[in-house]
Amino acid sequence: MLTLENIWASYGPVQVLSGVSLDVPAGKVITLLGGNGSGKSTTLKTIVGAVKASAGSIRFEDREICGMEPREIVPMGISLVPQGRRIFAPLTVMENLRLGAYARRRQEKSKDDFEAIYERFPEVRQWLRRKGNALSVGQQQLVAFGRGLISRPKLLLLDEPSSGLAPILVERLGEIIMKLKEAGMTILLVEQNVHLALSVADFGYILRDGKISMAGPTASLVGDGDLIRHYLGG
Repeated sequence: MLTLENIWASYGPVQVLSGVSLDVPAGKVITLLGGNGSGKSTTLKTIVGAVKASAGSIRFEDREICGMEPREIVPMGISLVPQGRRIFAPLTVMENLRLGAYARRRQEKSKDDFEAIYERFPEVRQWLRRKGNALSVGQQQLVAFGRGLISRPKLLLLDEPSSGLAPILVERLGEIIMKLKEAGMTILLVEQNVHLALSVADFGYILRDGKISMAGPTASLVGDGDLIRHYLGG
């Protein structure tokens, strides 16, 4: 579904990605692991066009999207749940969810889309009139998930979804990702929580200093303790 080939990207004079290549097959959960500053979030931002690649190719469903603007990429079916949740604090939960459906503004919208979110996250229905800044970290994460899913994405990009969550919420997060996987959702997961990522993903890439240093089925990565300690410090 998604293929990155030899992607290079920088912030001004600072080179962040140096020839990153990876594949995200349809219906699979792929995880991108690495330490702080390794380029994980930049990879996701490059996919959606928020950061421009200086070289390389990004193909989504066999269409070249490298160099396109986010406003062109998102309606194609790519949804990013950014690091830090990034819901709009002054807006209500309902208004935040409606923003998630904005990419489908030219398509038929249905109350069923919102009902599907409430079924997946029952608590959200109770918060619809609450402002984003009145929610806890965990509550904001659920709303961010809902906003990302309501656009009916073909590909869901998750950037550090467990960041700042209590252990019990991290466990629920894993359950949510597994249910999405069982429903056929294609996911590219960026995570610092190695145990969470490897427990839900089918295949993993390890990013170090802007380069893919290792890749393999998660079962093989789980069994390589030296690898995890060396590259991730876990």
